[in-house]
Amino acid sequence: MGLVLFPGDGNTGSPDVSWSYTSFGVFRRWLAQAEGFALGEMHGFGGQRRPWNEVSTTLAPLLNHPDDNGPDLTPNQCAAILPRLQEIADLPQEESIDPLLQRHIDDARQFVIVLQLCIEKDVDLLFG
Repeated sequence: MGLVLFPGDGNTGSPDVSWSYTSFGVFRRWLAQAEGFALGEMHGFGGQRRPWNEVSTTLAPLLNHPDDNGPDLTPNQCAAILPRLQEIADLPQEESIDPLLQRHIDDARQFVIVLQLCIEKDVDLLFG
């Protein structure tokens, strides 16, 4: 079983990005690390239950989102997330790259495409 993030445009041919729940957790921990904090410290993710208002990141709507049964992300939230996610995906990499890191970068790039479509079509990002 896994998680698919996709535009709410009703088009089954639209691009999407998918992970197992475990892989999605690893991806979000990688993003949080890129933002300078450990996701495991945050409220809702174990650790010391650090409140989300103590970190400043435009990725918060994604990072602080339930894996399932959570609200969809609005086009405005997608627009707020997109620039930072694009920056992370475009960071220069060494010639010899760890396969897991390459997977994260590939996922981030695919996710950028999905977010762009949500913004262009003015539709929510759905979690399914």
